[in-house]
Amino acid sequence: MEQPAKDYVDPPPAPLFNYGEFKRWSFYRALVAEFVATLLFLYVTVATVIGHLKQTDACGRVGLLGIAWVFGGMIFILVYCTAGISGGHINPAVTLGLLVATGEKVKAIMKHEYNRLGGGANSVAVGYSKGTALGAEIIGTFVLVYTVFSATDPKRSARDSHVPVLAPLPIGFAVFVVNLATIPITGTGINPARSFGAAVIYNHEKICDDQWIFWVGPFIGAVIAAIYHQYILRASAKALGSFRSNPVI
Repeated sequence: MEQPAKDYVDPPPAPLFNYGEFKRWSFYRALVAEFVATLLFLYVTVATVIGHLKQTDACGRVGLLGIAWVFGGMIFILVYCTAGISGGHINPAVTLGLLVATGEKVKAIMKHEYNRLGGGANSVAVGYSKGTALGAEIIGTFVLVYTVFSATDPKRSARDSHVPVLAPLPIGFAVFVVNLATIPITGTGINPARSFGAAVIYNHEKICDDQWIFWVGPFIGAVIAAIYHQYILRASAKALGSFRSNPVI
């Protein structure tokens, strides 16, 4: 007997603002979860970068590969821990991408040492233009948000339930790969929260001048990824038709 095809029907869109949510504990629990996750992400990743720059012994440094692993690993851990509470975005660009596509809502430091080693802040590296840096941030964020959509899409889970996916794993690995590619260019932003937090504390003129790249690039990349996923990869663009939806004659 032929098995019926599995499919997933999107729920009706929710209003962008629902003031009733402010009366629910779940809203504030999600808010705290995102704050703590972002705080932990910034602390561990920036501390790793500072530690790498502080080490004079080449064998004692974590290296660019180690930095990329830390960024990807932290995303894996934090998304795994907070996805069921707040969605585990930890990144305004991811939130924007989900909003565009689905309508989803949403420290004591050694200041001198921190500033001397660059504060782990993002900036355009010497030898690269701002246009190149912007392109790197757009493409890097596109890869990340595209992976988030693919790993968490309930329609895909219903259709391809025989392919188990632990969502935080591909998301963390995407961050790892993007870090390897873009650390030499921008230090890898792809997350306005990460770039802005380090820039505010470091407070250097060049870092502030380059800051727009780490907002514009990720938001453009996120919107492109949302449009690509929603209207090309999914069958939600009914006006365009879908070869998967056409009955076989």
